[in-house]
Amino acid sequence: MPPDDALRDRLVRVGAELLRTESPGSLSLREIARRAGVSHGAPRRYFPTHLSLLSAIARSGFADFSEQVTAALRVSPEDPRSKIKTIAFLYVRFAATNRSMFELMFRHDVLSSGGELGLRDASLPLFRLLTDLVAAARPARTAPQVTAAAIWAALHGTAQLWNWGSLALATDATDPSPFIDATLIAHLGPEGPP
Repeated sequence: MPPDDALRDRLVRVGAELLRTESPGSLSLREIARRAGVSHGAPRRYFPTHLSLLSAIARSGFADFSEQVTAALRVSPEDPRSKIKTIAFLYVRFAATNRSMFELMFRHDVLSSGGELGLRDASLPLFRLLTDLVAAARPARTAPQVTAAAIWAALHGTAQLWNWGSLALATDATDPSPFIDATLIAHLGPEGPP
């Protein structure tokens, strides 16, 4: 790897590591440069704007989640619904264990910045995978992309409300599993033959 790519990757990695303990608001160019051990101007050579660095860090979050999904689906039962359930549980768990990264990945200004052209390419394959699995699980129902989007929206809401403590407060739940199961039943029907 050329030195420029190595430093660029290090800046992204340091930003992702910083998100493990800090909020996305702490991701300043200066702080990332300091933790990477480079001058505060170094990130500007690779990222013309702060938003372009944030977008690259968010892309690394999508890549991490995609790797987790790929690994989990290798050992998941073969039927599409089981694979959807695997993805659903991973999504909510990823949000809970990577709260700041999850927040950054879905920040509107980062998603729409256009600074990191690959961000869209990093996120859409996961949605296409979910859409294909929905089509295979319930082929005779609503357009699969609509059902996949509804599932995603419900899972995203579940993840956010769980992270904020709202679901636990409202329901005394100690685990988000019942909400994930209810989402899948609402959009795919009860488990069993279609």
